[in-house]
Amino acid sequence: MIAIDNVLLSDEVVEAKFVCDLNSCKGGCCVDGDCGAPLTEGETHIIAEAYPKIKKYLLPEYIAEVEKQGTHTIDDEFGYVTPTVNGGICVYAYTDETGIVKCAFEKAFRAGEIGFHKPISCHLYPIRIKDMNGYEAVNYEPRKKMCRPACKLGKQLQVPVYKFLKEPIIRKYGEAFYEALDAVAQKFEEDRNER
Repeated sequence: MIAIDNVLLSDEVVEAKFVCDLNSCKGGCCVDGDCGAPLTEGETHIIAEAYPKIKKYLLPEYIAEVEKQGTHTIDDEFGYVTPTVNGGICVYAYTDETGIVKCAFEKAFRAGEIGFHKPISCHLYPIRIKDMNGYEAVNYEPRKKMCRPACKLGKQLQVPVYKFLKEPIIRKYGEAFYEALDAVAQKFEEDRNER
Protein backbone atom coordinates (compact mmCIF):
# COMPACT_ATOMS: atom_id res chain seq x y z
CA MET A 1 0.00 0.00 0.00
CA ILE A 2 1.27 3.47 -0.91
CA ALA A 3 0.21 6.50 1.16
CA ILE A 4 0.46 10.02 -0.27
CA ASP A 5 -1.39 12.72 1.68
CA ASN A 6 -4.89 11.33 2.34
CA VAL A 7 -4.70 8.90 -0.61
CA LEU A 8 -3.97 5.18 -0.25
CA LEU A 9 -2.97 3.45 -3.48
CA SER A 10 -2.66 -0.27 -4.04
CA ASP A 11 0.83 -1.41 -5.05
CA GLU A 12 -0.64 -2.61 -8.37
CA VAL A 13 -1.01 1.02 -9.49
CA VAL A 14 2.79 1.17 -9.86
CA GLU A 15 3.56 -2.52 -10.42
CA ALA A 16 0.92 -3.71 -12.91
CA LYS A 17 1.28 -2.94 -16.61
CA PHE A 18 -1.57 -1.54 -18.72
CA VAL A 19 -2.09 0.23 -22.05
CA CYS A 20 -5.62 0.50 -23.50
CA ASP A 21 -5.97 -1.53 -26.69
CA LEU A 22 -9.04 0.10 -28.25
CA ASN A 23 -8.78 -2.00 -31.39
CA SER A 24 -9.41 -5.08 -29.24
CA CYS A 25 -11.92 -3.87 -26.62
CA LYS A 26 -13.70 -1.34 -28.88
CA GLY A 27 -14.26 1.01 -25.90
CA GLY A 28 -16.16 -1.62 -23.95
CA CYS A 29 -15.82 0.26 -20.65
CA CYS A 30 -18.37 2.79 -22.00
CA VAL A 31 -20.79 -0.05 -22.72
CA ASP A 32 -20.37 -2.70 -20.04
CA GLY A 33 -21.05 -2.02 -16.37
CA ASP A 34 -23.50 -2.18 -13.50
CA CYS A 35 -24.52 1.44 -14.02
CA GLY A 36 -23.28 4.60 -15.73
CA ALA A 37 -19.94 6.23 -14.96
CA PRO A 38 -19.58 7.49 -11.38
CA LEU A 39 -19.64 11.31 -11.14
CA THR A 40 -18.65 13.85 -8.52
CA GLU A 41 -21.30 16.33 -7.47
CA GLY A 42 -19.32 19.07 -9.24
CA GLU A 43 -19.29 17.05 -12.46
CA THR A 44 -23.09 16.81 -12.43
CA HIS A 45 -23.25 20.60 -12.82
CA ILE A 46 -20.51 20.71 -15.46
CA ILE A 47 -22.23 17.96 -17.48
CA ALA A 48 -25.60 19.72 -17.31
CA GLU A 49 -23.96 22.90 -18.63
CA ALA A 50 -21.93 21.15 -21.35
CA TYR A 51 -24.72 18.85 -22.54
CA PRO A 52 -26.23 21.27 -25.12
CA LYS A 53 -22.79 21.53 -26.79
CA ILE A 54 -22.26 17.76 -27.09
CA LYS A 55 -25.83 16.82 -27.98
CA LYS A 56 -25.00 16.99 -31.70
CA TYR A 57 -22.66 13.99 -31.30
CA LEU A 58 -25.33 11.72 -29.76
CA LEU A 59 -27.80 9.32 -31.33
CA PRO A 60 -31.49 10.33 -31.10
CA GLU A 61 -32.27 7.46 -28.71
CA TYR A 62 -29.44 8.59 -26.39
CA ILE A 63 -30.79 12.14 -26.42
CA ALA A 64 -34.24 10.74 -25.59
CA GLU A 65 -32.75 8.97 -22.55
CA VAL A 66 -31.15 12.20 -21.32
CA GLU A 67 -34.47 14.00 -21.79
CA LYS A 68 -36.19 11.22 -19.81
CA GLN A 69 -33.60 10.54 -17.07
CA GLY A 70 -31.79 13.88 -16.82
CA THR A 71 -28.10 14.62 -17.39
CA HIS A 72 -27.22 12.37 -14.44
CA THR A 73 -28.98 9.78 -12.29
CA ILE A 74 -28.39 8.32 -8.83
CA ASP A 75 -27.24 4.75 -8.23
CA ASP A 76 -27.66 3.09 -4.80
CA GLU A 77 -24.00 2.01 -4.69
CA PHE A 78 -22.13 4.70 -6.62
CA GLY A 79 -24.22 7.83 -6.06
CA TYR A 80 -24.22 10.22 -9.03
CA VAL A 81 -23.72 8.42 -12.36
CA THR A 82 -24.21 9.06 -16.06
CA PRO A 83 -27.49 7.74 -17.49
CA THR A 84 -27.39 4.62 -19.65
CA VAL A 85 -29.48 3.21 -22.46
CA ASN A 86 -31.33 0.11 -21.19
CA GLY A 87 -28.77 -0.39 -18.40
CA GLY A 88 -25.90 -0.68 -20.91
CA ILE A 89 -24.10 1.93 -22.97
CA CYS A 90 -23.52 5.40 -21.51
CA VAL A 91 -25.80 8.03 -23.07
CA TYR A 92 -22.75 10.22 -23.73
CA ALA A 93 -21.07 7.60 -25.91
CA TYR A 94 -20.85 7.52 -29.69
CA THR A 95 -19.33 4.97 -32.06
CA ASP A 96 -16.65 6.20 -34.46
CA GLU A 97 -16.17 5.09 -38.07
CA THR A 98 -13.94 2.18 -36.97
CA GLY A 99 -16.55 0.78 -34.56
CA ILE A 100 -14.86 2.04 -31.38
CA VAL A 101 -17.12 3.50 -28.68
CA LYS A 102 -15.86 6.88 -27.49
CA CYS A 103 -16.95 9.78 -25.29
CA ALA A 104 -18.82 12.77 -26.72
CA PHE A 105 -17.43 15.02 -23.97
CA GLU A 106 -13.87 14.08 -24.95
CA LYS A 107 -14.66 14.67 -28.63
CA ALA A 108 -16.00 18.17 -27.86
CA PHE A 109 -13.06 18.84 -25.49
CA ARG A 110 -10.48 17.90 -28.14
CA ALA A 111 -12.33 20.09 -30.66
CA GLY A 112 -12.02 23.04 -28.25
CA GLU A 113 -15.80 23.26 -27.81
CA ILE A 114 -15.88 22.67 -24.05
CA GLY A 115 -13.38 22.79 -21.17
CA PHE A 116 -14.48 19.47 -19.61
CA HIS A 117 -12.44 16.44 -20.71
CA LYS A 118 -14.80 13.67 -19.48
CA PRO A 119 -15.80 12.30 -16.06
CA ILE A 120 -12.69 11.72 -13.97
CA SER A 121 -13.83 8.14 -13.20
CA CYS A 122 -13.71 7.41 -16.95
CA HIS A 123 -10.40 9.22 -17.45
CA LEU A 124 -8.77 7.23 -14.62
CA TYR A 125 -10.11 3.80 -15.65
CA PRO A 126 -8.93 1.06 -14.85
CA ILE A 127 -8.25 2.83 -11.56
CA ARG A 128 -11.25 3.08 -9.24
CA ILE A 129 -11.44 5.46 -6.28
CA LYS A 130 -13.51 4.94 -3.14
CA ASP A 131 -14.00 7.49 -0.38
CA MET A 132 -13.18 5.75 2.90
CA ASN A 133 -13.89 7.99 5.91
CA GLY A 134 -11.53 10.85 5.19
CA TYR A 135 -9.13 9.17 2.79
CA GLU A 136 -9.37 7.88 -0.75
CA ALA A 137 -8.65 4.27 -1.64
CA VAL A 138 -7.19 4.00 -5.15
CA ASN A 139 -7.27 0.52 -6.66
CA TYR A 140 -6.38 -1.02 -10.00
CA GLU A 141 -9.50 -2.85 -11.21
CA PRO A 142 -9.35 -3.85 -14.88
CA ARG A 143 -12.17 -5.98 -16.22
CA LYS A 144 -10.88 -9.53 -16.42
CA LYS A 145 -11.90 -10.44 -19.97
CA MET A 146 -12.41 -7.04 -21.61
CA CYS A 147 -9.10 -5.59 -20.40
CA ARG A 148 -6.99 -8.70 -21.08
CA PRO A 149 -5.60 -7.18 -24.34
CA ALA A 150 -4.70 -3.95 -22.48
CA CYS A 151 -2.87 -5.90 -19.77
CA LYS A 152 -1.00 -7.86 -22.45
CA LEU A 153 -0.08 -4.69 -24.37
CA GLY A 154 1.06 -3.00 -21.16
CA LYS A 155 3.37 -5.93 -20.41
CA GLN A 156 4.74 -5.92 -23.97
CA LEU A 157 5.44 -2.18 -23.82
CA GLN A 158 6.45 -2.29 -20.12
CA VAL A 159 4.16 0.64 -19.19
CA PRO A 160 3.02 0.75 -15.55
CA VAL A 161 -0.61 1.69 -14.87
CA TYR A 162 0.33 5.01 -13.24
CA LYS A 163 2.42 6.07 -16.26
CA PHE A 164 -0.36 5.17 -18.69
CA LEU A 165 -2.70 7.28 -16.52
CA LYS A 166 -0.31 10.19 -15.93
CA GLU A 167 -2.62 12.84 -17.41
CA PRO A 168 -5.75 11.90 -15.41
CA ILE A 169 -3.76 11.33 -12.19
CA ILE A 170 -2.34 14.85 -12.52
CA ARG A 171 -5.82 16.16 -13.38
CA LYS A 172 -7.22 14.56 -10.19
CA TYR A 173 -4.39 15.05 -7.70
CA GLY A 174 -1.86 17.50 -9.19
CA GLU A 175 1.77 17.45 -10.39
CA ALA A 176 3.33 17.18 -6.92
CA PHE A 177 1.24 14.08 -6.16
CA TYR A 178 2.27 12.46 -9.45
CA GLU A 179 5.95 13.23 -8.82
CA ALA A 180 5.69 11.65 -5.35
CA LEU A 181 4.01 8.57 -6.86
CA ASP A 182 6.70 8.35 -9.52
CA ALA A 183 9.42 8.52 -6.82
CA VAL A 184 7.74 5.67 -4.92
CA ALA A 185 7.50 3.63 -8.13
CA GLN A 186 11.18 4.16 -8.86
CA LYS A 187 12.05 3.04 -5.32
CA PHE A 188 9.91 -0.10 -5.82
CA GLU A 189 11.83 -0.80 -9.02
CA GLU A 190 15.23 -0.30 -7.33
CA ASP A 191 14.25 -2.60 -4.46
CA ARG A 192 13.05 -5.26 -6.90
CA ASN A 193 16.31 -5.08 -8.88
CA GLU A 194 18.38 -5.47 -5.69
CA ARG A 195 16.59 -8.72 -4.72
